[in-house]
Amino acid sequence: MPGFEVLYQAAALCLTYPDDDFRARLPLLREAAPQLRGFTDHAAATGQGELQAHYVEVFDLRDRHSLHLSRWTDGDTPDRGMSLVRFKELYRAHGLEFTGEELPDFLPAVLEFASRTGDTAMLTEHRDALEQLRSRLTAFGTPYACVLDAVCATLPPAPAAARR
Repeated sequence: MPGFEVLYQAAALCLTYPDDDFRARLPLLREAAPQLRGFTDHAAATGQGELQAHYVEVFDLRDRHSLHLSRWTDGDTPDRGMSLVRFKELYRAHGLEFTGEELPDFLPAVLEFASRTGDTAMLTEHRDALEQLRSRLTAFGTPYACVLDAVCATLPPAPAAARR
């Protein structure tokens, strides 16, 4: 069984827009993270255009499936700005500078950070949000739910006070 670091990196790649590089990485992702085979097998059997259209439908057209963790906790409030600053400060504390096109709370970026540093604090802190996303993806019937299943399985249960 691979370490969580490998799983987090593979999950990060699975949750980004499926460009041409993604298709080339699929065999490696499948072997490196067997927990993601439900998704990687689907992706391998699906045409590139269809896979891209599905990603847009699931994550870009449905706010209920946001990959931005602070949207789950803060919504579109002023508090969200402070949450984004906390993500950036955590990255800097580990000697990393966030320079991505996405915001620092973008789940693939947080997963890659956890993979590189072993620091799962933000994943654990947002456990409830991840569970909500996992549940919604499952109800929607998308193979992306498999990716959240695998990530959530690595985290401790959310404290009872955090559950809604």
